[in-house]
Amino acid sequence: MDGVKSNKRKEVIKMKLKKVAAVLAACVMTFSLAACGSNGDSADSGKVTLAGSTSMEKLCEAMSESFMKENPDITVTAEYTGSGAGIESLSKGSVDIGNASRALSDEEKKDGIVENVVALDGIAVITDKDNTVDNLSSEQLAAIYQGEIKNWKELGGKDESIVVIGREAGSGTRDAFEEILDVADSCKYAQELDSTGGVLAKVASTPGAIGYVSLDVVDDTVNSLKLDGVDATEEQILAGKYLLQRPFVMATKGEVSEQSDAVQKWFEYINSDAGKEVIKSAGLIIPEQEK
Repeated sequence: MDGVKSNKRKEVIKMKLKKVAAVLAACVMTFSLAACGSNGDSADSGKVTLAGSTSMEKLCEAMSESFMKENPDITVTAEYTGSGAGIESLSKGSVDIGNASRALSDEEKKDGIVENVVALDGIAVITDKDNTVDNLSSEQLAAIYQGEIKNWKELGGKDESIVVIGREAGSGTRDAFEEILDVADSCKYAQELDSTGGVLAKVASTPGAIGYVSLDVVDDTVNSLKLDGVDATEEQILAGKYLLQRPFVMATKGEVSEQSDAVQKWFEYINSDAGKEVIKSAGLIIPEQEK
């Protein structure tokens, strides 16, 4: 009898041990699945889409590269379609952010579009390297673009026809330039180009040419003119002394706090020390309130 009872106790113990093992195995499997699910569905995963100003390409590309290194689960893509087209895409819900290299109009803001200024940029007036004129008044510049001054000798330069180069309609650079000089709809362009780089290259290769470009792209292939005796520099722009300056806007539909986690992280990065370094390295200026 004692032997029979002993065997029964052993069988009961074995059954209990099997149940415990099964429970432990289930726990381990559940934990593993949870861990895998956590890695595959990170709270940081997502994407940020931008479209707009060609003048903001250098900034966006540099910021995207730096941001994605810090946030590998977020993909940033940008298209450079012009300021007006970028805001239109944002309004239609095609992108998260509309890039504009100018202030937004009241009409654009009526659609619930919020103007987020991330940097300031100067608009440099450039000529080919052989031009001897190094300073223009804002009145002279306006007269050149309206076709009232047609030869550099009228400005103390060589006897050479002025070739007026500008951006295409819808460009944020053009809108800002014409609005500041009060020459909208009255400019007489010899050629209109669809990118900042295109204007730079055309002016550099064309005798007698004048054009306007984002300050951050100016290089030694062209001359950058003073305007009203003031150089186009960061110091002069922040001091409010250089006339041709404009904001770089990353507009959102609604406040930043209402956007996706990925878009909020994008703006947090822009306003971080790392983001500000990217802005500076792109040759742009951090707005006073953001310093």
